[in-house]
Amino acid sequence: MNTIVTSKEEILKNSRELIREKGWAAVSIRSVASACGVSVGSIYNYYDSKAELISATVESVWCEIFHRPQDEAVFQDVQTCVKWMYERMAYGCEQYPGFFTLHSLGFMQEDKADGKRQMQQIWHHILNGLCTVLQQDTKIRPDAFNEQFTVEKFADVLFSLMLSALLRQDYDPAAVLEIVRRTLY
Repeated sequence: MNTIVTSKEEILKNSRELIREKGWAAVSIRSVASACGVSVGSIYNYYDSKAELISATVESVWCEIFHRPQDEAVFQDVQTCVKWMYERMAYGCEQYPGFFTLHSLGFMQEDKADGKRQMQQIWHHILNGLCTVLQQDTKIRPDAFNEQFTVEKFADVLFSLMLSALLRQDYDPAAVLEIVRRTLY
């Protein structure tokens, strides 16, 4: 058995694989150490607790699901971006069953505040991304937004619809795309 893990990335990769194969309950310091072929102490060199390991794994899962696509055109057009996001949500649901329904990382009994903070950071990042796409889409009518109906408010509406789709596990973006078409173009 090795005594040193080559990287945090290797630990997170093995943690994600455990989740895919056995679910979230399978992730523990001991199970991840075993999957990595290292001692339990080696995992503690990187993570002080199971809660910290889980938190890093959750962030890693979000990053895998919503990794930046190679095609930059995804972020130049709202409709393309919405399609991509719904495809990624479907991928996330398939790869990590139940992931999206975990509320504020509630399974982290030791550190719920950190889980909530982390979830809010990720959501804020997604909202900022939606705002950027809305600002960069050159096909949007010039009068689509005003003081009462801002880019930020529309991004918030799109994000709310995404969260609803996640909870319902409905990854068909057709209605959202129609709302985008009728509202912006």
